[in-house]
Amino acid sequence: MTPISNPIATPVGLAGPGSQPPEEDGPVLDCLALPKGMDTYCPPRLPELEVLPALRPALSLLERLLAALAVYRVGDLPAVLDLSTLDQPNRALLEQTLGEGEVTGTLTGLPGQCPTSIRETRLAGVWWLRRQDPSGVAWELDHLEVADLPVLVRAMAFDGATDRLCLPAPLPPGVMNAPGVLAEVNAQVAGWQAGHSAHIVNLSLLPQTSEDRALLDAVLGAGRVFLSSRGYGTCRVTSTRLQNCWRVRHFNSEGRPILDSIEVTEAPVAVLAAQEDIADSAVRLGEILAVLGGAGDGVGAAPDHDG
Repeated sequence: MTPISNPIATPVGLAGPGSQPPEEDGPVLDCLALPKGMDTYCPPRLPELEVLPALRPALSLLERLLAALAVYRVGDLPAVLDLSTLDQPNRALLEQTLGEGEVTGTLTGLPGQCPTSIRETRLAGVWWLRRQDPSGVAWELDHLEVADLPVLVRAMAFDGATDRLCLPAPLPPGVMNAPGVLAEVNAQVAGWQAGHSAHIVNLSLLPQTSEDRALLDAVLGAGRVFLSSRGYGTCRVTSTRLQNCWRVRHFNSEGRPILDSIEVTEAPVAVLAAQEDIADSAVRLGEILAVLGGAGDGVGAAPDHDG
């Protein structure tokens, strides 16, 4: 049987966005764009082997870092590795090897003190903390730390914070739900104890006026810690003026807000390194040291984390 060909050409653009005329009173769909990319682990560019003998101090420090990663468990005291004695070539090797990871931020200094720079390296759970002295010439603090979150952040995030916040009287015009939100947060802060699960108030799901948002921003304020986590989009985490109370905001890859929340907790999970992340970092650092030839002392092999 001879097949019958279709003489009717299918027009291009018959379906899809923009193919149909909009209705006069119809709704206009404004969907969030899908993620266009994300930050992922990228292996470092390593130096040539012939220059490694002069970089033995940095290699030795990386071996100690691997040993610390192998034994660290979330909840343990952090392992701290001082970098103040390294010369510039050895420091450059660390910069090249460790790079920059997903989380960066600052800790506001005490009066007369410079801010502390907080940077997670490309090895999750390995943090690089730096603070210049008041003269701005030398490093007052310069170390690597193996932890789910640097101990300085936990210790100083709410230094000087209050245990209760009050709204101004009278309330500004247009305020609707901010008093209820603040009452809930105050109650959770009053009853919070170490080890409690995070209490999260999802502001994105609450009916709020622009005046509500402005009032909560003003009353909660900004604390001493600001952290930014990159992945699919960005998550900005800020400590507030209220004890154990954080503001957590998520943005998509185009910078549009998709989630705004208040969290009463010791530290938001969005900026914490999990045990699995730290185990993976140990494997990756073992591979890097094997390439560099810095694993001769027996710590360069990837550790076993089954136990």
